[in-house]
Amino acid sequence: MTDIDKTTGPAGTPPAGPEAIRAIPVRHYGRYVSAVIALVLLGGIVYAFSQGRINWDAIPEYFLDDRVLDGVGKTLLITVLSMAIGIFGGILLAVMRLSKNPVTSTIAWFYIWFFRGTPVLVQLVVWFNLGLVFEYINLGPVYKDEWSQFMTPLLTVLLGLGLNEAAYMAEICRAGLLSVDEGQTEASHALGMSHAKTLRRIVIPQAMRVIVPPTGNEVINMLKTTSLVSVVQYSELFRVAQDIGQSSGAPAEMLFLAAAWYLLLTSVFSVGQYYLERYYAKGSTRQLPPTPWQKVRANMLSLGRPKGGMA
Repeated sequence: MTDIDKTTGPAGTPPAGPEAIRAIPVRHYGRYVSAVIALVLLGGIVYAFSQGRINWDAIPEYFLDDRVLDGVGKTLLITVLSMAIGIFGGILLAVMRLSKNPVTSTIAWFYIWFFRGTPVLVQLVVWFNLGLVFEYINLGPVYKDEWSQFMTPLLTVLLGLGLNEAAYMAEICRAGLLSVDEGQTEASHALGMSHAKTLRRIVIPQAMRVIVPPTGNEVINMLKTTSLVSVVQYSELFRVAQDIGQSSGAPAEMLFLAAAWYLLLTSVFSVGQYYLERYYAKGSTRQLPPTPWQKVRANMLSLGRPKGGMA
């Protein structure tokens, strides 16, 4: 008898290859249901606001008003200066916390404990009202004046926000410094590098990968925290919006205007934070994450390709 090979076709034809497997994606019906619920809730919120007595035309009318722009400028000013004080003080406190000197480490711990444990609004009001305790400020031959003349609203804001931020930045910087392997510090010391030079050349550049993301969050948080300084008579964006709202008879509309400006500024800061994180990721990843424009371009190109990846 002759054996018949069932895997081959008729005589003279090559054997057939394996049949291609059709991959059928699993349908996630819960996603569609949740998307519909989210759209319904969003539509309900939009409808509720559309029924309110809100003069939406007042927002674009005052959006670029000189008083509003001046308030935006002052908000950016105190944000940048307060963060500069916070970053400089945070680095100093982090180094003191990591010091083997028990006096400096204890002072740094007490500073962080106090300023993180009390609300920033309380600290602002305390700085503003220290004139009730000290009538004069006397720094010897350097400076002497009445406290009310010395403690201006701007100085109150910078001390209140900057010193409070230094306590948070100290912990962020300390975490970044501890993330660098101790062997690199020991190797730099073995090469004869001083402790300060080791920090500047070896430790801090590597620690920036850990420090930058939370610092970016702190900058955005500082921008929003500046709205508290209206209690110390400083005319930033929120205070200006309140004043315009009272004089124009549109208080709610001016609050929406201030919220729109805060959203715009935080969006700009978020983009800057993304590119800064991308810059410091060069030494830790083989391929840098794509920029927003590269993501959009890749998605547009993928829409033009046929399914299956065939050209």
